[in-house]
Amino acid sequence: MGAPPGYQPSAWVHLLHQLPRADFQLRPVPSGFAPQEQQYQQALMLVAALAGLGLGLSLIFIAVYLIRFCCCRPPEPPGAKSPPPGGGCVTWSCIAALLVGCVGIGIGFYGNSETSDGVSQLSSALLHANHTLSTIDHLVLETVEGLGRAVRTELTTLEEVLAQRTELVAAARGARRQAEAVAQQLQGLAFWQGVPLNPLQVAEEVSFVEEYRWLAYVLLLLLELLICLFTLLGLAKQSKWLVVVMTAMSLLVLVLSWGSMGLEAATAVGVSDFCSNPDTYVLNLTQEETGLSSDILNYYFLCSQAISNPFQQRLTLSQRALANIHSQLQGLEREAVPHFPSAQKPLLSLEETLNVTEGNFHQLVALLHCRGLHKDYGMALRGLCEDALEGLLFLLLFSLLSAGALATALCSLPRAWALFAPRNPSALYSGSHLSEPLLLASLEPASPPRSFSGYQRRPH
Repeated sequence: MGAPPGYQPSAWVHLLHQLPRADFQLRPVPSGFAPQEQQYQQALMLVAALAGLGLGLSLIFIAVYLIRFCCCRPPEPPGAKSPPPGGGCVTWSCIAALLVGCVGIGIGFYGNSETSDGVSQLSSALLHANHTLSTIDHLVLETVEGLGRAVRTELTTLEEVLAQRTELVAAARGARRQAEAVAQQLQGLAFWQGVPLNPLQVAEEVSFVEEYRWLAYVLLLLLELLICLFTLLGLAKQSKWLVVVMTAMSLLVLVLSWGSMGLEAATAVGVSDFCSNPDTYVLNLTQEETGLSSDILNYYFLCSQAISNPFQQRLTLSQRALANIHSQLQGLEREAVPHFPSAQKPLLSLEETLNVTEGNFHQLVALLHCRGLHKDYGMALRGLCEDALEGLLFLLLFSLLSAGALATALCSLPRAWALFAPRNPSALYSGSHLSEPLLLASLEPASPPRSFSGYQRRPH
């Protein structure tokens, strides 16, 4: 099967397509795209469940770490005023994790934009294909109605005017038969008429889902960005309540990050399976939904020189019939108009109808060629299998960086706020907030005065 113009499966498609798959019983599952089969659905759900496993392990690790930190700390010696060792390292590790999270947020915005661009390209291709199919139906209907109107009015009038000359009436009736034959052949060109599958409806549904997906990711990215910024602000200001609130929010976003990671991984694997061999699945699905013959679908989806145009015979017969009508009308104009001047008006009207019919016919020949619809098919595949898949991979990287950064921050923040200086207004000068180093310096006991060995106090 020939690939659509400009589309070739990328390296990411091949790599993801080669990943092993298994169902819930851990039995191997073929990597062919088969969303209607239960085993394939279980394989994708198992891919998404790996993210749930990662979330469970992250929460267990964070809980064990915090329990160890809270319950297994060595007791501080009485009167100790200095901070525990390693406090600066804990704070800086938390800051570094939040900065990594900010980098991941930037990657997430880029991936969200790429995914949206790919889906928009898919929707545009569907809309353009719908416009082409609708134009074919409209041209066929307009041409058939015009020919039918010409047969009922102009040709009938012409036969009545030429009733005295049987050979001229026979020529007019021959033109009538040719016009009826053209109308009958053209009716078979509207192959999409009455098909239940509507590309416009599909495009609207895809755009609707993509709009809410894009908005959900933007809200998630903005939420994580605010958490990172306010957490850094809380560390800088040594505000315990702000750090505690951001810690709780970080736990929520950690769960959301792992959940989005599972959806992204399963979607990326499914898209790669589809994009590795899209023609087979699209042909089978379209034939099942539309009931069209395989000759028509193969011609438009594959557009190969080895596949002939299924409408070529109808187009050839229509073109010959139109040429015969044209020659017959010219003969009638030469023979009838000098003897029957009243025949000139219906003949001119028939010539005008014939010109319109020929113009519509040439448009139909261009629209019925496989180039246009096959180009839309290739555009849709490039949008889905290149831009959208690339965006999904960047979103997957964002979720991974976000989950790692938030897990590190959740482990570091409790130790960081334990190092915050106590805010005792009575111990500070005029209620001003001093920084931790200055406060620790003020809490150190004053050193005793030095004594000099050669100095003695004189008695009074």
